[in-house]
Amino acid sequence: MKREHLIKPVLDHHYPTIQYGKGVYLYDDQGKAYLDASSGAVTAGIGHGVQEIIDAMLEQAGKVSFVYRSQFTSEPAERLAKKLSDLAPGGDYWSFFVNSGSEATETAMKIAIQHWQEKGRLGKNKVLSRRMSYHGITMGALSMSGHVLRRRRFIPLLEDFPVVAPPYCYRCPLNKTYPACGLACADDLETAIKRIGAEHIAAFIAEPVIGAAGGAVVPPEGYFKRIKEICNRHEILFIADEVMTGIARTGAMFAMQHSGVEPDLMALGKGMSAGYTPMAAALVKDHVMEPILKGSKSIMSGHTYSANPQSAAVSLAVLDYMEKHQLVEAAKVKGSYLLARLERLAEQFEPIGDVRGAGLLLAVEFVSDRISKLPFPAGLGLTSRIIDKAFHKGLLVYPAAGGVDGAGDAVIVAPPLTITEAEIDLLVQLLEETVREVLQEISGFDRGEI
Repeated sequence: MKREHLIKPVLDHHYPTIQYGKGVYLYDDQGKAYLDASSGAVTAGIGHGVQEIIDAMLEQAGKVSFVYRSQFTSEPAERLAKKLSDLAPGGDYWSFFVNSGSEATETAMKIAIQHWQEKGRLGKNKVLSRRMSYHGITMGALSMSGHVLRRRRFIPLLEDFPVVAPPYCYRCPLNKTYPACGLACADDLETAIKRIGAEHIAAFIAEPVIGAAGGAVVPPEGYFKRIKEICNRHEILFIADEVMTGIARTGAMFAMQHSGVEPDLMALGKGMSAGYTPMAAALVKDHVMEPILKGSKSIMSGHTYSANPQSAAVSLAVLDYMEKHQLVEAAKVKGSYLLARLERLAEQFEPIGDVRGAGLLLAVEFVSDRISKLPFPAGLGLTSRIIDKAFHKGLLVYPAAGGVDGAGDAVIVAPPLTITEAEIDLLVQLLEETVREVLQEISGFDRGEI
């Protein structure tokens, strides 16, 4: 075996080499096609090889690709910040541009803490989050994350911020049922605030739809209105982690628009540049920026590539492409079609316990028993088996940690917003073959039987 130099996710695993992408497909160096049913990591929202984006890259590269934010600004960065504010709920956001979603959530956390510092409230420096959540892999972002498996190696270095119950109606962690529960999962935030003391809490962060830590878990109606009311009453800022959900993915430009709530801060990434360049952002409301503008006049955060003009121009081109092709509406319509197809799939396989999501951010959760919702044994590695089998068939789906406290199996299905109905039909056909074959391999499952 030849000596490797690139650190890959699994060091001894063979990864095919991708040569090019077009639309919803990726093609490796052997000519094999892969239907990208997960948009990579829920990122490639407009598909691969879009000529308009390539043209924008070349045009900006012919002008300037890099300036340092402490010395200059650039037209693309200024235009992108204005565009995002115009699109965002309420339309009065500032943008701090970074390179990844992890940096975006961590920057939002830092700005929230600095907001209170500049107001003389030095004790407000904790950020609460939910036990089922994922906000990134940097230490600050991981401290806010409740993703059990991703936290495990670094527990001694992390803050214990995830303390609030998730809005996971399929397996309510509070053993209640909506709507009789009265949104007890939202009220759990208030319980945590009372235990810790609002004087110590700067912000609460949540994903509008839980992604990798749960698999497209959509909160019940009224959840975020209750959350925002609790935050306002206790003088706690609300951060919406829209890294996975933002930029048309759920059938709205921002997933928070479904609930009619305006977050104090938002984190964006992934779909903002649709994978064509590393780009992410922390969006900050005017009222959060106000004490900083009156005080130090500087956000205590900095990244060499922040507000990079090349990446900003690409992100602008992505947003223009989405508007031109009405991809917000497309995500809603195609998402409904895909959801119906996945629900029919669940009727064929008893181990599919739940199908859920919003727009084109959907997930399938697997259980060993539908009545008890008992997960499969962790040692079975069901999610990995499904991912691997689908990959072999030329279908790319994304792993999620279904169940409670990291236990359970789920996959995210989140193709580019440009996918056609015919491509959705092929996606579901390949997924059906995958599920049937994996279930037969592990326990002699057959169609409709357990």
